[in-house]
Amino acid sequence: MEQNRAALRLRTVLGHLGRTSARAYTAHPTTWAVSSTSFHPPQFQYTLDNDVLSLEQRKFYEENGFLVIKNLVSDDDITRFRNQFQRICKQEVKHEGMMIMRDVSTEKSKFIPSEELITKVQNFHQDEELFRYCTLPEILKYVECFTGPNIMVVHTMMINKPPDSGKKTTRHPFHQDLHYFPFRPSNRIVAAWTAMEQVNRNNGCLSVLPGTHKGCLKPHSYPQWEGGVNIMYYGIQGYDENSPRVHLEMEKGDTVFFHPLLIHGSGWNKSQGYRKAISCHFASADCHYIDVKGTSQESFEKDILETLHKVYGFPEDASLKDIYRLNVQLVKGERINL
Repeated sequence: MEQNRAALRLRTVLGHLGRTSARAYTAHPTTWAVSSTSFHPPQFQYTLDNDVLSLEQRKFYEENGFLVIKNLVSDDDITRFRNQFQRICKQEVKHEGMMIMRDVSTEKSKFIPSEELITKVQNFHQDEELFRYCTLPEILKYVECFTGPNIMVVHTMMINKPPDSGKKTTRHPFHQDLHYFPFRPSNRIVAAWTAMEQVNRNNGCLSVLPGTHKGCLKPHSYPQWEGGVNIMYYGIQGYDENSPRVHLEMEKGDTVFFHPLLIHGSGWNKSQGYRKAISCHFASADCHYIDVKGTSQESFEKDILETLHKVYGFPEDASLKDIYRLNVQLVKGERINL
């Protein structure tokens, strides 16, 4: 019984760190000035053979590590996700394992359940309404281009970036998502991130460093920001801050798919509104778990497990892969390893 309680607590902490549309939508490599015309690969490494992506789109992702599909998620679906998020914020809906997060600038203030104080809902695997995002056929048809037919949900997130208090705490440092994931190969993992309204540089859109997915996983740590850093907002150490970057300004329903080694982050929200997005990380069920000891992820694993042991009494000999085994969920195909 105690082990079951510990497992439930572990799932809660992990939250810090799972229909066919009749309408027409368009697919574009990107609207930004990043070229794929000079790319002539001996073979494709990051995309799989299929009849969904055009040759131009495959080349673009291979070269840059991300691909924006315009107008992919319907207004009706986005409205439903937004309404469910509001119910969660008002505590009308609660689920085991789901983590509700606040910005570091307001975390010590009096908590009043409202949309204004909630910045993220993570691990919404048990919420049927939000989890629909991870099973939308229009999402999965593109995910399969990167993972193959056996698809697992490994991490879910609903983001509500608030207006910045002036301390720039709503920024997210440049990072690589693979830092959080104890499975490989990285080329069979992909993120889907959908704008729930217009996102731009003013309200803190995503920024990416094109082509960095072809590099290695770099060491991460908390940045030394004067206004503070939100929990689990790790940043890369020692990357070239002068590297060319692309700001992904997107319209409602646009979705970006990107590789877990792509260096990316987001700016602070200088607007008076809340910038909402919904996101899911998918992996091939053919992926396998790794032991992160001796790798750049070991310090992250240590931080998480120390917190689990100190606060929740979780076994000290647990591992990062033990955490994820509680949450991965098959959404298409056959379960193999994960």
